[in-house]
Amino acid sequence: MGFLDGKTGLVVGIANDRSYAWHIAHEIIAQGGTCAFTHLPGEKNERRTRIAIERIGLKDPWLCPLDATRDEDLDTLFEKYQDDYDRMDFLVHSIAFADRECLQPGKFTSTPRQAYLNAIDISAYTLAAMANRARELMASKGGGSIMAMSYYGADKVLPGYNIMGVAKAALECTARYLACELGEQNIRVNIISGGFLRTLASSAVGGTDSVAEHNLARSPLKRNVEGSDVGGTAAWLASDLSRGVTGETIFVDCGVNIVGF
Repeated sequence: MGFLDGKTGLVVGIANDRSYAWHIAHEIIAQGGTCAFTHLPGEKNERRTRIAIERIGLKDPWLCPLDATRDEDLDTLFEKYQDDYDRMDFLVHSIAFADRECLQPGKFTSTPRQAYLNAIDISAYTLAAMANRARELMASKGGGSIMAMSYYGADKVLPGYNIMGVAKAALECTARYLACELGEQNIRVNIISGGFLRTLASSAVGGTDSVAEHNLARSPLKRNVEGSDVGGTAAWLASDLSRGVTGETIFVDCGVNIVGF
């Protein structure tokens, strides 16, 4: 028995078994939830995502290719989901992108227009696009929980995070507006601001070699965040235990964000 027994939803963003989305799916499933998944287009990406999901213990996961920049792909994803599931209790948005060349210390001022817009589109707009497609299915069963992943660089300047920090700030603001608009349908929208974790995404940011060591020294809990920390928070947000929480950015970083030096 788990506190997510009977809950079903969609997890967008598993690249491998180190990604936050993987840890989120792992904890949701451990608590009795059912997850459907997306993968980036292409056989190589599908295989990589499938292998990661199988490490959770699912041998035949529901998978759908998704290029989130394409409305046609988003439409197809949600249509296929509704063909196979009659409810969506939770939606996990764990995708982001910025040109690697723009994620270097001293490179923010020279960010090209298209690189700036692409980062906002994939990292922030897609949350609104997915929420719009999920709302009817969630509302038909009495509501649901939408969550997305952010990082401390949305609040404070972290050299090298650059345009991704701007995109994550847009993501957090998008979540608040969605929370306000969807609340009447009992759909909650929250952000998890996870601490630094060595993932495929974080490896693209220049100047992060010493972040883990720096955070370990600053953290009130005297440790670095683990994927399961974020996974547990996400499982709670997906459940009815968090039914009164919406529009929030919840830091799961062992307290690093509260320390001023």
